[in-house]
Amino acid sequence: MYKISDEIRRIYEALEIPLFMMTVDNGEVTSVLYSDGFLKFQGVSRESLESVYEGNIEGSLFERVHPEETAKLKRVTDDFLFGIEDEYDVIFRAKIGDEYRFIHAVGFRQNIYAECKASVIVYSDMKKHEEVVTQITERYRFFGDDDFYIDKLTDLPNINYFHQFGMEKTKDIVAAGKTPVIMYYDVDSMQSYNNQYGLKAGDNLLILIANILSEEFPEGMIVRGADDHFIVLTAMESKTALGIQICEINNRIKTEAYGNTTGIHAGVCEYKEGYGIIDGLDRAKLANKFLGEDLNTCFRFFEYTDIDEFISERYIVENFRKAIRSGWIKIYYQCFLRLETGNGAGFEALSRWVDPDKGVLSPAQFIPVLEKYHLIHEMDLYMFEKVCSEIKPRYDANLPILPVSINFSRQDFDHIDVPTQLNRIIERYKIGRYNIDKSYFIIEITEQDMAVGTERFFDQLARLRESGFGLWIDDFGSGYSSLNVFSRFDVDLIKFDMDLLKNLDDHNGANREIIKAMVGVAKKLGVHTLCEGMETEEQKQFLIEAGCELAQGYLYHKPEPLDTIFYRLGLGIPIPSWETEEERKNFEDKW
Repeated sequence: MYKISDEIRRIYEALEIPLFMMTVDNGEVTSVLYSDGFLKFQGVSRESLESVYEGNIEGSLFERVHPEETAKLKRVTDDFLFGIEDEYDVIFRAKIGDEYRFIHAVGFRQNIYAECKASVIVYSDMKKHEEVVTQITERYRFFGDDDFYIDKLTDLPNINYFHQFGMEKTKDIVAAGKTPVIMYYDVDSMQSYNNQYGLKAGDNLLILIANILSEEFPEGMIVRGADDHFIVLTAMESKTALGIQICEINNRIKTEAYGNTTGIHAGVCEYKEGYGIIDGLDRAKLANKFLGEDLNTCFRFFEYTDIDEFISERYIVENFRKAIRSGWIKIYYQCFLRLETGNGAGFEALSRWVDPDKGVLSPAQFIPVLEKYHLIHEMDLYMFEKVCSEIKPRYDANLPILPVSINFSRQDFDHIDVPTQLNRIIERYKIGRYNIDKSYFIIEITEQDMAVGTERFFDQLARLRESGFGLWIDDFGSGYSSLNVFSRFDVDLIKFDMDLLKNLDDHNGANREIIKAMVGVAKKLGVHTLCEGMETEEQKQFLIEAGCELAQGYLYHKPEPLDTIFYRLGLGIPIPSWETEEERKNFEDKW
């Protein structure tokens, strides 16, 4: 558990502003801190407040929150704390004295020291901003000081204005017999744009977008959100027309911007009766979140299935580290065979999330989520370490210590130095005592990742090979195939994508000729070949005739955890025959 030092605690507790601090340790809130200003704001003593929280925030975050607001506040706070949302900006009602008032809370993250990241939330009472009208513009009504309702950079209304007057605007559109719609715009790769052209150019890009949105939606409410986000509340004629307009806006931004920008993408939510203005914005954000990385699609309308998907994502993100600590994520081994002999030649380590509440989650359910939220490097390191930790029980059971391949994502190489981390793990487990070396560990990289790898990515791959690790290209032929992968980088093996084998006879047997040709090219270059998805004897016979060296699929072996293999060994149930180390070396020399 992270502890806030006494010095830091004294500094923050003495602040007069209403400030509330939380730290997160391995996905769990472990401590809280309240400034003197927060206590004054609440009208309570430190002792009485701490007796409510007792060092955590599992109960009510804000005991005076209006009952209708508690669910929203907890959801927004959880999203911010656990990294699902980067911004924290919410308005809710809480009792101050004898009346409920609107409270505006804004959050940011701060490093307290090297290993402690804190989420800090500052609260302000909106009542003082509503008491005096200080400015009336030609288009908008602003109450309070300019800083509270106007974005200084773009001169647009800000999120406070949207919270205060968005519902009123929505009702006006409905009263006019039209359909309100909320759009949540996000600028693609804003950080990269700033890095390439400078912060001043980045500011100018935001101003350009603000001006274009104002021109395109002259009757709408155009709002600058946090950072590079914009909100538009306007009337919609039809989904088709609005989609065309968003695409035109995107093209204008890319054409009129300084330098190169990939434009914007927008989540869109059509207003339904019973929605609150915040409900609509949340749904527009959700639609934006599920747009993905396809730059050919710049907008997405909210669908109710998005909610189920988001809830599923939240569960995975919030419970990922707990799943690792609790051993819910397990390794399943799938053996691949040498076609010439029919003997097992090695394993692929596959992950399964065996959840006590959700049952077994497949990699297709959680791997994309971990990649989306940049947690996949933690997963891949965990898998590698688990493989190392299970060498000893394999050795003690007199099982052949066959090579094991582990999948790594290109993202891993951006977040960590992969060669350094893998060498550190190997040293910890002292694998040399089992008469094996690093060549028994094979790093699998998809062809898609190889196609878009950066210089840092390829530099680390080269260092892995220099260290003695094997390197395989996974999903070869899945749509990104390019023979220049052989000329750009040395690899030990290519794994043909299972769809090639599954659809052997489509288009007059085109895949048969493709596999034969690629096996021939690989042989001439001294690169091994393996085909995934072998499920029938006919497929196996074809691969033998094609000259493919290895195969993997349910016909030979289904993935299973190590304890299942041990259980069958104990019962004397036959298991796949595996080749010896001497046989493996002889076949590699022969190849």
